[in-house]
Amino acid sequence: MASEESPSGEETSPQTVVEIWTDGGCKPNPGTGGWGVVLKFRDVIRELSGGDPKTTNNRMELTAAAEALESLKRPCKVVLHTDSEYVRQGITRWHVGWVRKNWRNAAGDPVANMDLWRRVLDAAKPHDIDWRWVRGHSGDPMNELADRLATAGRESLERG
Repeated sequence: MASEESPSGEETSPQTVVEIWTDGGCKPNPGTGGWGVVLKFRDVIRELSGGDPKTTNNRMELTAAAEALESLKRPCKVVLHTDSEYVRQGITRWHVGWVRKNWRNAAGDPVANMDLWRRVLDAAKPHDIDWRWVRGHSGDPMNELADRLATAGRESLERG
């Protein structure tokens, strides 16, 4: 495999990058939710999942990203794939304005899910992350696996 350039401009090989796929969902929304994470480093794949009995889709998407990044034991180069534009846009664009406005949105109201946005930002600090959007349910095998893990996390709560 060829090397690629990291967001910091350094050459990286696929051997030094942790790839992550995250997904979250809720049924109904709001309602019982689940999150799923697939981490891949070299040829090792690790799966994580969990759920919350009273939540929303967006909270589960953010929880998946936070759980994935918090699971890393040391600073890493990361490619994080999410099918949530809410997560990708929030982390790459919107949070700068929120922080500048003391966690207020454009209307002056408190930012929704501020606790989880802060958690994701804190978890992201030690890492060099390339945030990538992937279309959900489009056949990406790792995104589909993250989706199945999120569903399993939700269903484990529904079964009690």
